[in-house]
Amino acid sequence: MIKCVSILGSTGSIGRQSLDVLEKLPISVAALTAGSNVERMAEQCRRFRPRLAVMATREAAEALQKELAGLPIRISWGEKGLIEAATVPEADCVITAVVGMVGLKPTLAAIREKKRIGLANKETLVCAGELVMAEAEKHGAEIIPVDSEHSAIFQCIMGIRDRREIRRLILTCSGGPFFAMAPEDLSKVTKADALKHPNWKMGPKITVDCATLMNKGLEVIEAMRLYRLPLEKVGVVIHRQSVVHSLVETVDGAMLAQLGTPDMRLPIQLALTYPHRLECPVERLDLTSCGSLSFCKPDPEAFPCLKLAMECAKAGGTACPALNGANEAAVALFLKDKIGFYDIYRLVSLAVSKVPFLPQPSLEEILDADRLARQIVNDAFVSMK
Repeated sequence: MIKCVSILGSTGSIGRQSLDVLEKLPISVAALTAGSNVERMAEQCRRFRPRLAVMATREAAEALQKELAGLPIRISWGEKGLIEAATVPEADCVITAVVGMVGLKPTLAAIREKKRIGLANKETLVCAGELVMAEAEKHGAEIIPVDSEHSAIFQCIMGIRDRREIRRLILTCSGGPFFAMAPEDLSKVTKADALKHPNWKMGPKITVDCATLMNKGLEVIEAMRLYRLPLEKVGVVIHRQSVVHSLVETVDGAMLAQLGTPDMRLPIQLALTYPHRLECPVERLDLTSCGSLSFCKPDPEAFPCLKLAMECAKAGGTACPALNGANEAAVALFLKDKIGFYDIYRLVSLAVSKVPFLPQPSLEEILDADRLARQIVNDAFVSMK
């Protein structure tokens, strides 16, 4: 079992739940990183006493330094600090819970140090999955998914001795807050509406992605990279109850599923304790009271972001980082009440069409595609005013 961990993004939803899990396990904390929430970071540092604490900016780091005066905790900031947190010698596992492309370089750095990756940053595999998986294989680093759907797939695959026996992966999707709504109604929804997820408590960006179904499209790309499967072997079904977290269909027609209450602490703990299972402080699923379980197809016309993501998944190359970068930029605008719900799709689609396509990009070309896509979205927004 893991003995010491670094958490990238400790003040976010996954980071906080990771620390909740760690309190009940004999695992120490080597490093914590955060964006700008100095108050919460200071509280976490006093509680878990990491050797290193990293903030996104110099100003936030200086403010944290004042909060932690007298404690033997070194303070750093920026990308350099993130990479240092991901590679501290004491940590044998890194939970990557930061949101966005900022997680890519630290994850690669941790892989090269042969650390286990508890992967909660989907952008790492969406944008550079082939590079990341090749590096993991080269250095012998484990990548264990923390996303509930990918953890479910991971758990189902534990019982399959030969990967050739897998017919397809089936990712379940709650459908978000706008399930079964018509496009004309969706065009009127607000940020407040989009942030009301029916089953999960998550950060604002991923919650909006769940509302557009972009999150599920990104997870399809992630699954393709993580399990080395083509697009036709990864499917999506709407499952409103969020009890079945995902399934694996085998070649003989059997379906293996992982069921449980919608609580991220279970996949987080498994990433830390694998290949063992320990008691976990989550509510147990009561099959006699969870009600009927339903499944249906997603509506690609009402939720075109899912369809667009599937197209990028099929194309591969720079289409995937362009999709992700554009989506991050568009969702940021939506969260500031600057654009409408369907403007997210329009802006992302525009950026994907304008970023030059490269089938086998290098890391720098991936980062360039990401930057260009963001710029296209922001420039298009300016012209919309």
